[in-house]
Amino acid sequence: MHDGDDAPLDGLFAEFLAARAVRKPSGHTLAAYRRDLSGVRAHLPAGTRVADLSPRVLRAAFAGFAAGRSPASVYRAWSTWNGFFTFLVTESVVGGNPMSAVDKPRMTLPAPKPLRGEDTPEHLLEVASRADERQRRPWPERDLVVLALALCAGLRLSELLALRVGSFAGRDGERRVEVAGKGGRPRTVPIEPELDAIVRDYLRTRSQRAGRSTDALLVDHAGGALRRGGLQYLVSSCFRRAGIGDRVPRGAQLHALRHTFATRLAEDGANASEIMRLLGHASLTTSQNYIEVTAEQQRAAVRANRTNRALRGLGVREDVDAADQSAP
Repeated sequence: MHDGDDAPLDGLFAEFLAARAVRKPSGHTLAAYRRDLSGVRAHLPAGTRVADLSPRVLRAAFAGFAAGRSPASVYRAWSTWNGFFTFLVTESVVGGNPMSAVDKPRMTLPAPKPLRGEDTPEHLLEVASRADERQRRPWPERDLVVLALALCAGLRLSELLALRVGSFAGRDGERRVEVAGKGGRPRTVPIEPELDAIVRDYLRTRSQRAGRSTDALLVDHAGGALRRGGLQYLVSSCFRRAGIGDRVPRGAQLHALRHTFATRLAEDGANASEIMRLLGHASLTTSQNYIEVTAEQQRAAVRANRTNRALRGLGVREDVDAADQSAP
């Protein structure tokens, strides 16, 4: 147990990060925790110890930290510090969490960014399934399994990279993939026979190209585990080959495939709870967003129907009605 009056922040930060590391978050997540802690600390008075972190001191530090930063960055830092103080309360280092007295930005959920065009996913998959002789070393089975796992199982980029050869389990007709989700939250996603066949076909070619050099599901041409940049390049290359660059929302790339999966779930009648479980969302509100956006898209589609324009001016005017009623 620490003495709350004398505990330095450096040691407490290290203990908090060590406790979070047990949850097996990604390296990017741990790096973000460190940045949030050190970023706000830079606006604290020199020599500040944990006992000095009153709501007033923290509000001043967050005000300095927020200058020039986006609301999302400030909100994330607030969440990190809130988690830090929750940890300190649990460890009996401090008696309470002062973060409830520190304001945080009001966040609005970003709108989903699925691929545009009704048949775009099908066209993309069809193009990816064919070997392109313009590529130096085409591997259509790998291209197809990456796109299919994002479009038909809704996996994130980090989740794809974390997949192992043994991540797929279950007997025929009941196959599933075990996913290491965001924040270390595990989940299983059902795999339909069509997707299972794509995975099996890829595994056959993978064994020929990579052997047993690694147990990572997705590998590069040298047999090593595929990395983040390589996966992003693979997806953008598929977009170019399919000629759908104008149908990919800006800044979405692979996430557009996951959003397409979720949006189609909503369009086909899945409820927010089902979407939440399949996508591994921490909040039902995030999943509800897909359903609300789908309703807006349906309204926009009806509004765009050119037959509606033919109705303009066809309504009976009130003065005409009145004239008709006064006629003998």
